[in-house]
Amino acid sequence: MHNTLKKSLVLGSVTVLLLVVFNAWSSGSHSEVDLSPLNQRLEGKVQKAVSDSHDIPCHVKKDVAWRLAQNTCECVADKETFRLPFSNLLFPRVWAHNLDLAFLGSHPDPDDVKRHRAQEYSGFQRRSYSSADLLIVAEANSPLQYPTQGVVVRPLKTIIIPGLGLKEETRPNHTVHLEATLGTFDVAATVDRVSVKGEGENHIILSSPRLSALNRQLQFVTYTNTVFHPKTADTVKFATEGHQSFFTIRVEHGTVPKLYNSGYQKEYNISALVTIATKTFLRYDKLRDLIASIRQYYPTVAIVVADDSEHPEPVRGPHIEHYIMPFGKGWFAGRNLAVSQVTTKYVLWVDDDFIFTANTKLEKMVDILEKTTLDMVGGAVREVTGYTATYRHTISVDEGGEDGDCLHMRNGYHHFIKGFPNCVVADAVINFFMGRTDKVQQVGFNPRLARAAHLEFFIDALGSLHIGSCSDVVVGHASKIKLPWTETDAQKAYDKFRYSSTSDDTYTRNENFYFKNRFKCMTSH
Repeated sequence: MHNTLKKSLVLGSVTVLLLVVFNAWSSGSHSEVDLSPLNQRLEGKVQKAVSDSHDIPCHVKKDVAWRLAQNTCECVADKETFRLPFSNLLFPRVWAHNLDLAFLGSHPDPDDVKRHRAQEYSGFQRRSYSSADLLIVAEANSPLQYPTQGVVVRPLKTIIIPGLGLKEETRPNHTVHLEATLGTFDVAATVDRVSVKGEGENHIILSSPRLSALNRQLQFVTYTNTVFHPKTADTVKFATEGHQSFFTIRVEHGTVPKLYNSGYQKEYNISALVTIATKTFLRYDKLRDLIASIRQYYPTVAIVVADDSEHPEPVRGPHIEHYIMPFGKGWFAGRNLAVSQVTTKYVLWVDDDFIFTANTKLEKMVDILEKTTLDMVGGAVREVTGYTATYRHTISVDEGGEDGDCLHMRNGYHHFIKGFPNCVVADAVINFFMGRTDKVQQVGFNPRLARAAHLEFFIDALGSLHIGSCSDVVVGHASKIKLPWTETDAQKAYDKFRYSSTSDDTYTRNENFYFKNRFKCMTSH
């Protein structure tokens, strides 16, 4: 019995050892590769950054060059090369799911989907691009040439550092140093008569008696991020005798697009692009008037209603979603709930006492959002008296030291928007606005602000949202004129909650600005 158990253990150990050896051999089998396409791609990366010294030959280092992004990603699953007990547990295979085949293969019009996705992605790139992303190489004012901005590496990935060079008079030996803190250096190819010391370390030294050979070698210097962080930067020191410079390499994941498949159409399909969101509290008569006015102009657009009334009444109808909240949960909590349920590209926020008119053209709001980098656009609200309000504000923050910063809000706007004569750029707009759903959700609404809040959202959005305001998209406002003998119990209850202010409310608002936003003071018109 003892000998049998011993033999089983030995056999199991040998099996595991064989699996380990086989897996290591299998994993490393890709080292035998055709160097010609790799060499071509490597040269292509170098040529994009600098055009000198291409006549000097180089020798590709396979183990480094293969770590570089090739911009030719593929979905390839591991092949099942053997079957042994527990092999999937010990060495799980990589699976692959080809979305091109899975989704487009079953779609009735795959070309239309691909065209629409390309259009959406083009808009996403336009909105997310910053001039700080552009690669700029500083020509050698000192002997050193290096990139001043635009160098990005994915966390724990490898890139070629573009634009490195040395421009100095001929001397017996030319030497440069590179130092980093969050990564290591190597070379993707070697050049004859160039000495490289510190490969795979955070300090590398390159030297050569031939300046042209050294510059050729600098075209293949790689940087590998070794300290994981989703978004940070490494400061690289680049030096030669008597001179030093510094540049940054941004370490960050690329932004994953969030595109909305609303169908490719020549004209805007508002029902496919926009969801209308609102919050109600006791004012069901106003809410029903709002819904009726929406249906007059947009019969099939989705409407999301968040409701924190004590005794909710049913709100039914086609394309209406009615969500019940705890009693008196509050204004911003209701906004969060309503916006969280939106699945279309854009969300239109309206108060429950607004009224759609012939001038409430949502197509105009969609048009400016589709054709500009704006994330949100506000409209105008017309009172029964004929007065029209846009409620445009600019917001700025001045640094204030250890005690906190200073918030400044002013009536007005920054400038007009080219091509849209009735539209301007501002930092805050009236509470009739259309925004990109994902961007509005990203900022969110502070649920502690229960009764009175509006500008607080735009203060949180400062630096995140690009906002406009157009005066030619107008929504009506139900009359606020009330005769005492016509007020209902529901109206009285609403006024009691809406317009009462307690010391707790004041404290929460002050705390929101002082602690959450770290302001020590605020100024406003």
